[in-house]
Amino acid sequence: MATNTKTLLTVKIDKKLKERAKRTAAEFGIPLGTMINSFLLNTVENRRFALTLKPTARLKKSIVEAHKEWQSGKDKIFDSVDDLIADLNR
Repeated sequence: MATNTKTLLTVKIDKKLKERAKRTAAEFGIPLGTMINSFLLNTVENRRFALTLKPTARLKKSIVEAHKEWQSGKDKIFDSVDDLIADLNR
């Protein structure tokens, strides 16, 4: 006699994300539930997951500014926290 080992998982996600995910799963020829099960199984089995972050425009601008400062030699390196605080208080 087979035992039903399935359970229902309810999560709240953005409606547009759900529709995009459904279309992506359909492109693979699988239901969305199968894609989610695959993600969860892979995460549990490997004890890790890939997280891709997309930087905001503000973060991109800050990175460019920091890189320019570094290239120009404006950045400072401190040997201790006390030296950093002393520089900040000047």
